[in-house]
Amino acid sequence: MATRGTSPAGGAPRGTARHVPVLLPQMLQALAPNDGCSYIDGTFGAGGYSEAILAAAPGARVLGIDRDPAALAAGRAIVDRNQGRLHLIEGRFGDLDRLAAAAGFAPADGVVLDIGVSSLQLDDPARGFSFQGDGPLDMRMAASGPTAADVINTAEEAQLADILFHLGEERSARGIARAILARRQQQPFTRTSELAQLAARVLGREKIAGRHAATRTFQALRIYVNDELSELGRGLAAAERVLAPGGRLVVVTFHSLEDRLVKRFLKDRATPEERGSRHLPPQTGARPAPSFRFLNHRPVSPTDKEVAANPRSRSAKLRAAVRTEAPAWDQDAGDLNFPRLDPHLGA
Repeated sequence: MATRGTSPAGGAPRGTARHVPVLLPQMLQALAPNDGCSYIDGTFGAGGYSEAILAAAPGARVLGIDRDPAALAAGRAIVDRNQGRLHLIEGRFGDLDRLAAAAGFAPADGVVLDIGVSSLQLDDPARGFSFQGDGPLDMRMAASGPTAADVINTAEEAQLADILFHLGEERSARGIARAILARRQQQPFTRTSELAQLAARVLGREKIAGRHAATRTFQALRIYVNDELSELGRGLAAAERVLAPGGRLVVVTFHSLEDRLVKRFLKDRATPEERGSRHLPPQTGARPAPSFRFLNHRPVSPTDKEVAANPRSRSAKLRAAVRTEAPAWDQDAGDLNFPRLDPHLGA
């Protein structure tokens, strides 16, 4: 399950755990923040990245964006500590170029995206993201739109199977979908524990490869409810538009769907146009000039020490690139080829 930070392994009681951002030193090395520059933290969460950027460059300023009002409310203490250098705004990071322009942060010298559910959301059973503690089957990052329970209780079997297979990469998607329909005919789903127990029963065991059997099911529903892959595609294109030449884009992902999308985007934007023969007429419809160049061709992963201290970091990958002077591509340029499902299902 994607997680943007966590308490130390073993966990302190809820409310006392210290937020530990994943790949924090690696993020700072890739971003290389400088005094007098402006940065955008498009997924503010618990504020770990924003606060680290401000500490690394005392003359820099950061715009923190999050769709979760609870995250922004909790971040007010960080705003107060940094005396006007941190600005928070509620919104989706897919709109970060528009939000940055309105807040006076465009063009930006760097954009950081830490994709997935934050530790604040995951560790609160009332938000319904986790199978670790019973809570309402919600999973919304914002306080609007259909909940996971709405989707589970209204979607057709084939639609549920598609969500679980494409967004959770769940091999037993059809079996779980059939079981969901049989169960909801008797009683609608309302609690996370009900769905977690059903997934474990269908798969025949509670743990698979060291993870709870419901991990992929919960991941798929969370991604679907929050339209996360489409949002990531929009956010990458928005970062391309808002970054100044030489500005840096740093993206941390937590599962293969996200990482593949980021990899395809950067590879597409950083690949030079193939030169044709000078003896032939110029090609029509040629690809635009590269808008990025890679900082790291291979993703950066957490060290063994970080994984031991923070098990939720084990699947994290960091990719980074530098904005060139070429114009931003059209938003639809390049086929990122990620799963697209009906966003209104369950509404």
